[in-house]
Amino acid sequence: MKIIKNQLKGCLKNVSNDEMKNIVVAYEPVWAIGTGKNATPEQAEEVHKFIRELLSKMYNETISKNTRIIYGGSMKPNNARELLSMPNINGGLVGGASLDAKSFGEICNT
Repeated sequence: MKIIKNQLKGCLKNVSNDEMKNIVVAYEPVWAIGTGKNATPEQAEEVHKFIRELLSKMYNETISKNTRIIYGGSMKPNNARELLSMPNINGGLVGGASLDAKSFGEICNT
């Protein structure tokens, strides 16, 4: 989590409270990039919750609650519902599945 903390703090170091209303945070495990592997919903939720708690410390509770945190990492029709049902996952950063209209449509309808 130290790497995620450092990345988030670095990316947001010059972003004001007011500017945060335009920010969407995307999390994708490095081991999932281009591999077709995805985190379990519980693993992804743990990291999203950590990010939300960090945003609360960096800014405030309101900003933390209102910031969209989306999951990337091989979101597909067969795992989208479970991932998107997690309380701190606010959407998907869909990669390869977006190249197939049927798959993408199924994710959108989740």
